Formats: sequence, structure tokens, C-alpha cells
Amino acid sequence: MEKNILITGCSSGLGLALTNYYLDEGYKVFGISRNKPKIENENFYFKSFDLSKIETIKKGLSNYLYSLENIYTVYLNAGMLGDIKEMGKLSIAEIQEVTNLNVYANKELLDILSNIKVENIIAISSGAAKNGSKGWGAYSLSKASLNMLVNLYSKEMTNTKLLSVAPGVIETPMTDIIRFEVDDNIYTSAKVLKQGEIQQPLDAAARLDNVVKQIDRFESGEFIDVRNI
Repeated sequence: MEKNILITGCSSGLGLALTNYYLDEGYKVFGISRNKPKIENENFYFKSFDLSKIETIKKGLSNYLYSLENIYTVYLNAGMLGDIKEMGKLSIAEIQEVTNLNVYANKELLDILSNIKVENIIAISSGAAKNGSKGWGAYSLSKASLNMLVNLYSKEMTNTKLLSVAPGVIETPMTDIIRFEVDDNIYTSAKVLKQGEIQQPLDAAARLDNVVKQIDRFESGEFIDVRNI
């Protein structure tokens, strides 16, 4: 099987690091995001698409994904943090915006991918899916839902190994917001994040690839945290 990798949210942060990591390893990488990263590599194939427009995903991406035929690993990486604020101050519209990208966009993609030969699907989750920390309401709700989404699809996509994986804290624009803009006297979880291990994106990409290399250890549909393996 040809070693094709599909990565959503490939233009920055972890998605960009995964893209560069697999290109360096000699894989063909198919990237989907709104903006094209500055990558010049004959094995990189870019598709510009806004995954937050969930109602357009099946019409806009089905034929493209079907044309790939065989995919070794898919990284469902595209996502957003949303505002860090108390639940009582968080509107349904704000929660919905985060959920659309972090959950429903992936639901639409999984519907398409279920009709393609795919060996592995790694949905990028978070420890926030398990930890009910003050201020992380929309993000935590969405990642907990993502974990269950992957669990449910694992019962149907029986020829594909699906995992939700928390990659640990990574130095990205998303975590920069928490580390430099959030008042950790109000949101104490931000203080814990600042004081803990912060990985460089390429190191996190390598750890995720290590999960794929030992994927037979895990049950399809499982949630795992790289810090615990």
C-alpha cells in the first residue's frame, strides 16, 4: 500500500509539523486547510478548503478524497480553541462555533473516509476532553464529543483503526494564547499548563508517529494520551 498521509489543518502548529515530518520521512502528504503552508516539496499536495463551513464538506471534498484511493494514515487535526471564559458567560453560539469545527467537520470527513481504504485515522484530541477545567468549556465539550465520535465510528469502520489521541502540550499559536494572554490567577489550569512540559511541534509529530507505529497495541475507538504511553 502506498504510504499516503492525509492531514487537516496543515498550515500551522501541529498540522504543519506533521506535514514536514512525514515529507522528511518520504511519504506523500495530502494537506487540507484554508491557507497553503510555505512548503516546496514534490510529495506535498495541497487542497484549500475551509472546514468550518461544514455544510459544504461533502460536496466540496468527496470527489477529492475518493481520488486518493489508498491512505495509510489520516490526521484529523484541524480545530480551534475558542474563548477561554466561564461557562455562565459562554453563549451557545460560541460553543457551536467550536463544535462545528472540532466535531461536526470531522463527522462529515469520517462519512467520506468510510468509503475509502484507510488503514489508520488519528483524531487529535486533548487532555481537556477528560479534565473539566474552568474556562475551557467549549473546547472541553468539543473534544469529549470528538472522543465519542471516534468511538462510535470505530464500530462501523471495522477495516480501519481509529484513535483519539491527546498529543500533550505543544508550542503552537493555540497554546500561545493560553500561556501569554490568559490570567492564570482566574484560570488556574493555565498556570499548570505554563509550568508543565511544552513540546516543540516536530517532537510532538514524532510522538504521534510513534503511536501509529505501535497502533496494534490499542483498541480501535480508544482515547489515549501520549504522556501515558
